[in-house]
Formats: sequence, C-alpha cells, structure tokens
Amino acid sequence: MINKNDPAWQKLVDEIVSGLAEWRQQHPRATFSEIERETMKRMGELQARMMQEMALESKSRDWEVGDEPKCSECGAKLRKRSEQERRLQTQGGSEVVLKRAYAICPKCGMEIFPPG
Repeated sequence: MINKNDPAWQKLVDEIVSGLAEWRQQHPRATFSEIERETMKRMGELQARMMQEMALESKSRDWEVGDEPKCSECGAKLRKRSEQERRLQTQGGSEVVLKRAYAICPKCGMEIFPPG
C-alpha cells in the first residue's frame, strides 16, 4: 500500500517541488502554457511511481496453485513460466517498471503477462 509517511515518497515530492522552483528561476518569462507543461511533466513522475506501486500491490501480480488466471483464448488455467520485467509508458511519457509472473497456456500455447 502507498504509505504517505514513507521517506522515499517525501524525497520524490521534494525533488519535484525543488526542480520546479529551479526551472521557474531559469525561465522567468515562461508563459502559463509553458509552466503548465513543465508542471505536468514533473507531476507525471509522481503519477508513474504511484501507478507502479499500485500495480505491484495488485492481487493479479501473482497467483497460487488453484487460483490461476485463465487463458483468454481457450479458457485453460495458465501455468507460471517465470518472472519477467515489463516497461510501460504512461500517457505523460514516464516509465513504469512492473515485475511479475509470466504465464503460458498449456493447451493453446498463448503467452501472457497478467494484467493489473
């Protein structure tokens, strides 16, 4: 669960705030649109970190024997193959790294990186 008291979160927020203050000093004549773009870009880093934490906490991240997800193609229970890392881009362009069990369908061979 995301813990607002975690020092790593506070450090990230502090870096964003100080980075924006520094950017503003370097761009004293920035337009409102430029300020908005820069703010959104930097807040995107916080958003990506939150999304990553929430996804890694998801119950879909891993599964137990008897609780396997089913293949979307044929309905068979999937088998864990290995743990894989996947890199995704948020709409704002920040990267989210997810590491979770990768699966294969023993019936039709479909390979899947579970959602969530």
